[in-house]
Amino acid sequence: MSAKKNTSATHENTIRVPNGWLMLIVNIGLLFAGVTLFVLTARAGAAGDLKAAEGILRIVASFLIEGLGVLFLIGHFTLQPNEARVLILFGSYKGTVRDSGFHWANPFYTRSLSGFLLRKQSSKISLRAHNFNSEKLKVNDKRGNPVEIAAVVVWRVADTAQAVFDVDDYNSYIQVQSESAIRSIASLYAYDQGDANEVTLRGGGDEIAHELKRELEVRLTKAGVEVDEARLTHLAYAPEIASAMLRRQQAEAVIAAREKIVLGAVSMVESALKQLEAKSIVKLDEERKAAMVSNLLVVLCGTAEASPVINTGTLYT
Repeated sequence: MSAKKNTSATHENTIRVPNGWLMLIVNIGLLFAGVTLFVLTARAGAAGDLKAAEGILRIVASFLIEGLGVLFLIGHFTLQPNEARVLILFGSYKGTVRDSGFHWANPFYTRSLSGFLLRKQSSKISLRAHNFNSEKLKVNDKRGNPVEIAAVVVWRVADTAQAVFDVDDYNSYIQVQSESAIRSIASLYAYDQGDANEVTLRGGGDEIAHELKRELEVRLTKAGVEVDEARLTHLAYAPEIASAMLRRQQAEAVIAAREKIVLGAVSMVESALKQLEAKSIVKLDEERKAAMVSNLLVVLCGTAEASPVINTGTLYT
């Protein structure tokens, strides 16, 4: 019996935190109050106006107030436009701040104790658009031909909670899943020379881009990532078959050109015969028509310049 998998996803909870400038005034007030209490206690003790126990309590209180002021200073942070911060309190997700500016939050809103002690604000996440340029990947297309393919993916973080908690490292996750999606799309289409009305990697630019984006969206939704655009940046046959495929393409181009030349030549010969017959310039029997057609086709379809030959006799002698 298979174990039941936990597939629950974390969802972002946007919250607002106190204004940083207002809390800065409070913090400065706490620091000033701690210093003032310590100085007054020291003066009163020197003058003999305080009992020893009361003096000790007031000194301890001044240090506590001073320490609280210093601790509160750690809670200040800034956010630039299109930047967010995930707030975590002792392993519990409390929300995400998306408003730019100077803010203050609980100093213990940090991802780890080391981050708190070293003032590493590792819970900040950029919401700006990012580009991921994949390496050139060697894959087999639909017909089994090895091809090189690469793509650029424009993405941005849409759900900060999913990006932080549902995957281990969303940047690495995006890279791996993007390359996997590119390989998957490349295997579904032929490089070129598909069947009638078949979309190919080489000719179906917009449709291939749309399918690649759709494939990426399915894969990256788990990481809270939104795909703005995905498009191929490199497409070529693998080096080991590139020369053979180039010769094939050249042969196909020559054949296509020859087909057009022959069609045009036949059309011109047909037009010439019709005009000769319509204007009664010369009457040709079937044998002479065949000779004329042969000569015209040689002249029109030949690759070298034709050299005329003057016939002093007739076709029958």
